[in-house]
Amino acid sequence: MAAQQPEWKELGNTEFLQGGASPGETRAALILLHGRGGSAEDIFGLAPMLGMDDLLFLAPEAPGNTWYPFSFLSPIAQNEPSLSAALETVARMVEVAAAAAGGASRVVLAGFSQGACLSLEYAARNPQSYGGVVALSGGLIGPPGTVWNQDGDFGGTPVFLGCSDVDPHIPVTRVRESTTHLRAMGANVTERIYPGMGHTINDDELDAFRQILASVGA
Repeated sequence: MAAQQPEWKELGNTEFLQGGASPGETRAALILLHGRGGSAEDIFGLAPMLGMDDLLFLAPEAPGNTWYPFSFLSPIAQNEPSLSAALETVARMVEVAAAAAGGASRVVLAGFSQGACLSLEYAARNPQSYGGVVALSGGLIGPPGTVWNQDGDFGGTPVFLGCSDVDPHIPVTRVRESTTHLRAMGANVTERIYPGMGHTINDDELDAFRQILASVGA
């Protein structure tokens, strides 16, 4: 199966990079969401590191390279209307990915930092059986004390949350709250907290990422 070179596509007002396996021939589809100040090209750099040519990769780009203006711990209203627009972008990508791969159960949502938060928030608001959710340095969105809606069921969706215990942007307490919430909604969550790592991605996280991807549509 020949992999497509990444190329820019447009759907509505969403621009995204698409590459890897051809739609309709792919084993699964992976949506990659970049962090604040990053780009679709940046996060697409994970694709060759994952080493799976039989996947379709989709990476949307945020307007101005930022999905929402303030911290994910700010009051929700402060990040509107950007947050709702970002969630709508993810919804469009999920539609594209599901159509290409044969359903949401073959779609994996993943992101780093702000993109990780957005991946988790979209999934939590739209629970179903996904191929997986991978949050690299992220947590559910909302200020301290947020009580998230628990309606819906993930049906055992594998979810990975990896983060440092000293991340300057993502409090470890929020990672753990996110784990608790997603487990209560039927997700099969793996949480790994890395001592002293900082705000980055490590090899152990990439290994966990590969394990989820390998299990989808196998």
